[in-house]
Order: sequence, then C-alpha cells, then structure tokens
Amino acid sequence: MKDLLRYYHELDADVKLAITQGLRILIILVLAGVLEAIAARLIRVFRKFMERRDPSQQNRIQTLGRVFRYVAAVVIWLVAGTLVLGELGISVAPVLATAGVAGIAIGFGAQSLIKDYFNGFFLLLEDQLRQGDVVDIGGQSGAVEEVTLRYVRLRNFDGHVIFVPNGEIKIVKNMTRDFAQAVIEVGVAYREELDEALDVMRRVGEEMREDPVFGPKIADDAEIIGVEKWADSAVTIRCRLKVIPPIEQWNVRREFLKRLKKAYDERGIEIPFPHVTVYPGQLKDGSAPALRVSGLLPTQ
Repeated sequence: MKDLLRYYHELDADVKLAITQGLRILIILVLAGVLEAIAARLIRVFRKFMERRDPSQQNRIQTLGRVFRYVAAVVIWLVAGTLVLGELGISVAPVLATAGVAGIAIGFGAQSLIKDYFNGFFLLLEDQLRQGDVVDIGGQSGAVEEVTLRYVRLRNFDGHVIFVPNGEIKIVKNMTRDFAQAVIEVGVAYREELDEALDVMRRVGEEMREDPVFGPKIADDAEIIGVEKWADSAVTIRCRLKVIPPIEQWNVRREFLKRLKKAYDERGIEIPFPHVTVYPGQLKDGSAPALRVSGLLPTQ
C-alpha cells in the first residue's frame, strides 16, 4: 500500500488528475447502479405486498411497477450522467439546451404517442378499468383483455379484437364494477290491469331469488319502478335487479325476460306486437269494394 502511495505521488499532475477523475466517475457509476438496484427492490417488495392484498389487480400492479421502475432508472442515470459530464469538464448547460430542443421537436412529432402514454398511466393509476371488465370506451365496447400504457385491448361480443389507443379515451363506462343493475322494460296492452302486471313482475323476481342457479347472483328483491312511459301501442313498465357479480347482469336479464313472458302468457296478460290493418277504401254508395286475391291454384 505504501509503495502504491509513493508511486502515486511520483506521477505527473495530469496523470494524477486523470486517475482522480476516473475514480470519481467509477464511484458515481457504482452508486447509480446501487441506487437503481435498491429502487427496483423496493418497488418489487411493494408490488408483491399490493398483489397479496388484492390478487385481482395483479396485472395493473405489475404494469405500474414496470412504469415506476423505468422512471426511477431514468432519473438515477440522468443524474449520474450529469455528474460524469461535470467530472469530465463538459458544460452541462449546452447539452441540456440541445436535449431540450430535440425533445420539443420529438414531442411535436409524437404528440399522439405521448398522449397515449400519459392517459394510459392515469388509467392504471386511478384503476378506471381492469382486465376482465366489460367497458365502453372510445366508441367501442367489449371485455378488457389487456391494459397497457399504449392501448386497451378489447374483445367484443362477436369475438373481434379491438385496440383502442389510450389517447382516444375520453370517457370510460365500466359496466362490471362492484355490482350492476339488470334493468327490465316490458310493454303491456292498455287494456291490462297494471297492478296485476307489476305484481307478476315481483313474483318472477321472488322465484328467481329462490332458484339455486340464479338466486346467488341476485343481491336483493326486484325493485319495481312502475310505469315508465305511454308508448304508441303499449304501456311500458320497468323493474330492476341488483346483480353480483356484475358480469352476470345480462344472463339474469335474459332469464327474467324468459320467465316473465311465460308468466304473462299463463295469466293472459297481453304483450302487444305490431298489427297490420288492410283498408280497401269505400265506394260512393257507402259499400266497400271486394278484396281480390289472385294466385296460382295448386295442380293435381
């Protein structure tokens, strides 16, 4: 060790300066690597903790973990690079000015891409949608298969895969968060007793709650809303059922409509449908002309 120190003192001043700068740069790089490893470790521990608390959010948490790890690495190495340039005697100000001009030029050329990433980050951070949700976003609807910083991948009812860029998402309608309401609207004839029609609705709801298959999916008794509107040929009545899990709302609604149709038929309650009346006109003497039906008679 003493020999090394003596040898160091005998070196030229420029060589000493180069060795000192090299050691400082090496220390900066080592510290940057250590800080990056510590940050990655902390993010990984926090991610595993959050995944244990809510396993259903695993994909979202993993994506956010990758984002935070990337941001931490960029910040650490950007600071390290600035310190290294300072050790080499390179002024940082012109470099930052050049980078700023280049960043502005790139930003103008990639506005939509940057918008996608910013929107995607806040979609994940605010937990607006998750994998498996049924949503309506960007004018498209379907089940969410993947959420990234760049896009949301949907699969619609026809099985088509749709990629929606996050920058196009202004409003998110999530139809499967926490619970859902299966809303049923039915038209009955004006001559029918509305209290009876509503009572049948209530009884069908009670039967479904007692059903071993559909009962566990319905959280409460059917809420009878009442008369919704007077339509052209029917009185529209409405009710709704609270469904948990919300993804079952469409199955519950279909089953309710099937049972309600059967119940109305058994009680003779008419569900109107379009009718066509043929009017042949009227002659001056008040009589109606005969309707002529022409066609080919079947041959023997």
